[in-house]
Amino acid sequence: VEAIHPGYGFLSEDPRFARACGEAGITFIGPTPENMEALGDKIRSKELARRAGVPVVPNSLPCKQVDAAVEEFVATWGFPLLVKAAAGGGGRGMRLVGGLEELAPALESAGREARAAFGDCRVFLERYVPRPRHVEFQVLADGLGNTVHLLERDCSIQRRYQKIIEETPSPALTPELRRRMGEAAVAVARSAGY
Repeated sequence: VEAIHPGYGFLSEDPRFARACGEAGITFIGPTPENMEALGDKIRSKELARRAGVPVVPNSLPCKQVDAAVEEFVATWGFPLLVKAAAGGGGRGMRLVGGLEELAPALESAGREARAAFGDCRVFLERYVPRPRHVEFQVLADGLGNTVHLLERDCSIQRRYQKIIEETPSPALTPELRRRMGEAAVAVARSAGY
């Protein structure tokens, strides 16, 4: 074969697989391993978004315990907060924290769960957004520098952080918000060299 399109699922998101294709002289149709590593890491992807001028929910750097940096984040943003795994998703390594007494145990247990689920114990704090909408934009880029989005899907109907229904177009977006979010998705992809 000359090329592999991995479709959906684990192989399409695995930088080791994309790297192995390249080493075998096979074109991997999808993002580069470096893109996957940058955008698959919640902390790195938020930094890429900031550099692209895209607003993000405030977050801390990786943390393992309540230290001066964590206390400063808490003083700035208050509670409630989410402790989130830097790698992976699906609600694994995520804890809602309502007060300072809950923070140290949440950091420890989320880190353990993240290591078990993703092989990466890094967690960080993020300002909690009550009643959020989970809206994703599909981005497509070619090897010539062209990047577009293919509109959105609303994944807000979830159970235990697992998507149940994906709906498009999103009933929550106005045409103006759709335009702005699409532009932001393209800006992040370009910022990552996608």
